[in-house]
Amino acid sequence: MALRGAWTQGRGLLLLRLQARGCQRGQWTRALATSAGARGRCEALVYRKHGEPLDVIHLENVKLSQLGDFDIRIQMLAAPINPSDINMMQGTYPILPDLPAIGGNEGVGRILEVGSKVTNMKPGDWVIPSGTGLGTWRIEAVSNMNTFIRVPKVIPLLCAATLSVNPCTAYRMLYDFESLKPGDSVIQNAANSGVGQATIQIAKAMSLKTINVIRDRPDIQELSDRLKAMGADYVITEEALRKPEMKELFKVVPRPRLALNGVGGKSATEMLRHLEKGGTIVTYGGMAKKPVTVPVSTLIFKDVKIRGFWVTQWKREHGQDLLQEMISQLCGFIQEGKLEAPICTEVQFQDYQTALKATTTPYTSSKQILIM
Repeated sequence: MALRGAWTQGRGLLLLRLQARGCQRGQWTRALATSAGARGRCEALVYRKHGEPLDVIHLENVKLSQLGDFDIRIQMLAAPINPSDINMMQGTYPILPDLPAIGGNEGVGRILEVGSKVTNMKPGDWVIPSGTGLGTWRIEAVSNMNTFIRVPKVIPLLCAATLSVNPCTAYRMLYDFESLKPGDSVIQNAANSGVGQATIQIAKAMSLKTINVIRDRPDIQELSDRLKAMGADYVITEEALRKPEMKELFKVVPRPRLALNGVGGKSATEMLRHLEKGGTIVTYGGMAKKPVTVPVSTLIFKDVKIRGFWVTQWKREHGQDLLQEMISQLCGFIQEGKLEAPICTEVQFQDYQTALKATTTPYTSSKQILIM
């Protein structure tokens, strides 16, 4: 406790000195990171037991690992809060880090220092995690260079911070399960989610049509307009998906050969009914927490394929080279203006409780991004 108190007092004195020099908040954070990093410590959001996020996670001063020959030290710049992060804190995700753990699995950082054997990265480069488990809700991190992928510094900060999970999931599902050609259609639920927004944009870049299903809500028209501005061709509610009028839609757009399911339950069943014969439904999430029920007639007479996808497993099985190739393709979309960050709310790192509360509030369409 004495060490933590001394660190906090020193941090306060440094803040006062920086304020006196007219430094802005972002400059304070960088200066604090450099100062704390030099002493081998940094601030991080830590949970020591599983439970509801607001109950179990706390801002702590943690020790940084020593920089090894093949390691890099980074300053985190921004990190989102994803549903999987919430599930990890709750203890319900398929893979769980040892406790105590630092929250967060996605984000972007800037390299501050590299080990003596690191030749393909340098201070100043931007990097994102190549897998899960880094713990990105922190000011600094030290880890092996192979746990990171470089990204161009010219892409927007929020695009970089949200690149390694949702856009990768959308990209792989669009490319790996059906041989889609321009003019084909894709149907998806959870269209306003991070994966949904990425799917809309990547599908448009592939010249595909998207049918996007969302839950009814008070701001339904505003949300529909946002998704169409991203490139959504059709936006419909869960209720409309069940109505006979859907037949009219398929007079102007072909029935989808691919359905992307992030909800489960009745929503997935209804999408299955609208698939083209021989089509595929890919489940990547289950927000309704209900099973996917497949009508027998759909299996027999339409011969649909039922698949699942988990981007973490894909990364484990395909290695760094293919991951880098995909990230490069996505960064190309970003630089061409074809892929933007999802609807985001930027929250200062120290205000993490506000961000966590917003993330767990129903009908929240804006992804919370912690700014370090």
